[in-house]
Amino acid sequence: MPDSHAHALIAPQSDSVVTNPWRTLRRFTNARIGLGRVGNSIPSNELFKFQLAHAQAKDAVHTPLDINVLCHDLTLMQTPVMLADPLVLHSAVVDRMMYLQRPDLGRQLDEASCQKLTDYQQMKQTEYDLVIVVADGLSSRAVQDHAVAVITLLTQRLAADKTQSWTVAPIIVVEQGRVAVGDDIGELLHGKVVLVLIGERPGLSSPDSLGMYLTWAPSRGLDDSSRNCISNVRPEGLSYKEASLRAFYLLTEARRLSLSGVNLKDRSDTLEVEALQDTQNFLLSKTN
Repeated sequence: MPDSHAHALIAPQSDSVVTNPWRTLRRFTNARIGLGRVGNSIPSNELFKFQLAHAQAKDAVHTPLDINVLCHDLTLMQTPVMLADPLVLHSAVVDRMMYLQRPDLGRQLDEASCQKLTDYQQMKQTEYDLVIVVADGLSSRAVQDHAVAVITLLTQRLAADKTQSWTVAPIIVVEQGRVAVGDDIGELLHGKVVLVLIGERPGLSSPDSLGMYLTWAPSRGLDDSSRNCISNVRPEGLSYKEASLRAFYLLTEARRLSLSGVNLKDRSDTLEVEALQDTQNFLLSKTN
């Protein structure tokens, strides 16, 4: 159901609704608290909102990613650190039902994709500092709406890095992929670090949440403790700018320390605070 039609079903608040004093807390959270009641039931308005959110979450899981549009947008986003067109691969999953029932198959490439990457690497003979993977995951909407914007800002930061240069592989787009599929890709492309952008499991207030997973020295069989995660990337959550800043910080530190996961801490927020503290306060400066 289109959002415009669904919103038309949401009725105005009735005078018969008994309000809940906790309702004032809703300005701090999207959680469904302080809904009020009409008799022994929740207000129709809140019921309609819940049904709409549930439908949006289901659509996020089952709507296929528009690969052609995504690749077109990625091709237009050429930067000095990334000049090749994206490569489209597929996981070992056959269809969406299998994807939901067999997470293990979504974590690995199919044979044709493995051969495609092997041939590409043999032709290029390049070791990449960074491999960026975009996978549909559990929310194609998140990838379709946010991935290009985040990658654009991140690659701009990489291109402007004065401390070191970055050799970036062509962006890999994976259909029916899960996070660990980046391990296969990074290993086959001889990448030092892989960054997977993927649609996260939708919630009832966040059907379009994008996750970013970073892994140093990717290889098949790594567990999740080997990764760093940046989650809830979307306009209503973590902004594109903040997500790209955190990703750049973690990539730089992973490369400097040759590690990722539980041993690599995200101190990007702390560094921002320290930078502000280092700025001279004109109220405390001495008068000549």
